[in-house]
Amino acid sequence: MSAVINVDVKGPQISRHLYGHFAEHLGRCIYGGFYVGEDSDLPNAGGLRLDVVDALRALNIPNLRWPGGCFADEYHWMDGIGPKDQRPSMVNTHWGNVEENNHFGTHEFMALCELLGADPYISGNVGSGTVREMSDWVEYLTREGDSPMVRLRKANGREEPWRVPFWGLGNEAWGCGGNMTAQQYAAEARRFGTYCRDHGGNKLYRIAAGANSDDYAWTETLMKMLGDLGCAYRPAGYTQALSVHYYTIAGTWQDKGDATVFGTDDYYRTMVQAARVDELLTGHSNVMDCYDPGKNVGLVLDEWGTWWNVEPGTNPGFLYQQNTLRDALVAGIHFDIFHRHADRLVMANIAQTVNVLQAMILTDPESKALVLTPTYHVFEMNKGHHDAASLRVDLPSGAPARTVGSAELTTVSVSASRKDDRVLVSLSNLDAAEPADVVLDLRGGAVTDVRSRILTAGALQDHNTPDAPDTVAPRAHDQVTSTAAGLRVHLPAHSFVTVEASVS
Repeated sequence: MSAVINVDVKGPQISRHLYGHFAEHLGRCIYGGFYVGEDSDLPNAGGLRLDVVDALRALNIPNLRWPGGCFADEYHWMDGIGPKDQRPSMVNTHWGNVEENNHFGTHEFMALCELLGADPYISGNVGSGTVREMSDWVEYLTREGDSPMVRLRKANGREEPWRVPFWGLGNEAWGCGGNMTAQQYAAEARRFGTYCRDHGGNKLYRIAAGANSDDYAWTETLMKMLGDLGCAYRPAGYTQALSVHYYTIAGTWQDKGDATVFGTDDYYRTMVQAARVDELLTGHSNVMDCYDPGKNVGLVLDEWGTWWNVEPGTNPGFLYQQNTLRDALVAGIHFDIFHRHADRLVMANIAQTVNVLQAMILTDPESKALVLTPTYHVFEMNKGHHDAASLRVDLPSGAPARTVGSAELTTVSVSASRKDDRVLVSLSNLDAAEPADVVLDLRGGAVTDVRSRILTAGALQDHNTPDAPDTVAPRAHDQVTSTAAGLRVHLPAHSFVTVEASVS
């Protein structure tokens, strides 16, 4: 197949925030993942595990969402400040019904973001919290000068305010965040968003809790109630974006399938479900376009990823799962789709960063080893797309496809971007058994200094462990050749490939 890319015709910018992350008080994501405590024999800074920090810094992690998820709407931030031995405990009723000691709170999270060089994305408590509670949290974090919350922050050891750009107005209000109707939630979002103030130079980007999967009616209700209709759509000052959540589940909600033991049919069903995110983003964007053709309101996919049955012998409420080459390919095609929606999609957050669902990093509680997952490597290989201009990819002869049940799955996926004089092309071959060749017809510039990397393995089920941490890891790819038509890229079966080049 041929892919025509005009490298001198730039499209919408691919925000680095499409490569965002998510950390919830769930299982071993926070405790035993990011946070090991100051008394740990592992290298740490204020209890924050430094090898985890270093691994995420290598991804140029742009933002981190916290404290949830469902946990956000039962979290009361005042319980997580001050001396640790004086912080009250709570029960995490959503995830494992375990006791939470609140040793990881606001100051620890902000310290983590500073170490990562990431923008904080805080999800406020709408479900069980109050407007004043959320307003006070914004003031505590971002206000300078003198005020009750500023004095409290300083008493807890932080003189200067933090920069907190992203603020979630609750989470999954249609479910664990309050079981509201769209109309009920929209009224709450208007109220809470009004009192989440901009203090000084800190400008909040307020994200309303949006739809579950294909609930386009929810999106339409929010667009109607959170802005002013007229000759042009005027977004209200209390919200700047809407979210949506979508997980790739190949089985049923009750039996999602095994993370490492699966057949080829299971694999193809997974890819069909993963590719469906294009349909969903298109649907929500179309609804938003009807009211906001100027695209002033952002769309945020702040929970996405694969969801399997938990690993045998682990707490079912901790959502710990392994991560195979299959998961990496799910991530690869998600990013291709995200790039195509860069005009409306402003942020995406994979669920979750450490030890939960489709994690970047797994930490072993016995050996204390840190394992980088295949999904981690896709994030790392795609770093060059951060804040780059998207490039349109045309396929004159189409792309190979196969029928999976009643669906048609395109088995070769391509996206491209340009930043300064460098072009990055990402390619996925989803076919489980057959290789593919793609000719990149790069027009509008001379191409030099071509470099390519590949992520694949002997089997779709292959994954990394403390004993075999590099079973699925990127390596140089030498099967890229120059032809009269462009660059011919050979894609082995079930592989993810990046091609980078200079253009002039």
